[in-house]
Amino acid sequence: QVQLVESGGGLVQAGGSLRLSCAASGRTFSWYHMGWFRQAPGKEREFVAHISRSGGSTYYADFVKGRFTISRDNGKNTVYLQMNSLKPEDTAVYYCAADASGLQIGVPSTYDYWGQGTQVAVSS
Repeated sequence: QVQLVESGGGLVQAGGSLRLSCAASGRTFSWYHMGWFRQAPGKEREFVAHISRSGGSTYYADFVKGRFTISRDNGKNTVYLQMNSLKPEDTAVYYCAADASGLQIGVPSTYDYWGQGTQVAVSS
């Protein structure tokens, strides 16, 4: 089992920044690829970013490229999502997830463990 706890969400004005954190406990954190997803009201959960076990490879949804950065610290069992130049359409609940396989990184059902989510609201 892996337990994931997100933090760092909040209310920010358009153009602002937030850094989300996801702290993991349980099984060895470095065994898992990690992803960030988000879900806005009335919409499906969508892929945001993914980072490999070592942190050497990262992938992003097109709508966040150049604005968001995913990183991880395996010594602290934590994955981060730095979000810059935020837009009102980035408003959503953000979830981190752990993925043992590293396959189909954009598909939520392939992830093994999920956090409870943290709310991000961007005002215009």
